[in-house]
Amino acid sequence: MAAFRALVAAARRNGPVTALPEKTRIAFQARMSFAAFTLKKHLLNGHVVLARRRDSPRFTKVWGPSPRNQVHEFRLRGPDDVDEEVADWLREAYAVGQQKHLASRGDKTK
Repeated sequence: MAAFRALVAAARRNGPVTALPEKTRIAFQARMSFAAFTLKKHLLNGHVVLARRRDSPRFTKVWGPSPRNQVHEFRLRGPDDVDEEVADWLREAYAVGQQKHLASRGDKTK
């Protein structure tokens, strides 16, 4: 799907990204997973993990297992949906994938 290829390109503008195929989805990983996507026939369901809650009418659901790990779910219908807003989500999520949000608070990472 063209939207997925556009997501890969946008994510890789932030640095090295591994796309990990899993049973029902494809995850993007830096040091840890920071986004995941399920490809459907005419759309792509995805989520990014951010270190804060972020508002956008494009998010279908926002939930968090912890205050510094907020999952933001969304849907894309085509490559044109991968715009600057989505690229910004991926930039922020990539930093979470590198665990920079932990280091900035003085936590030790391995």
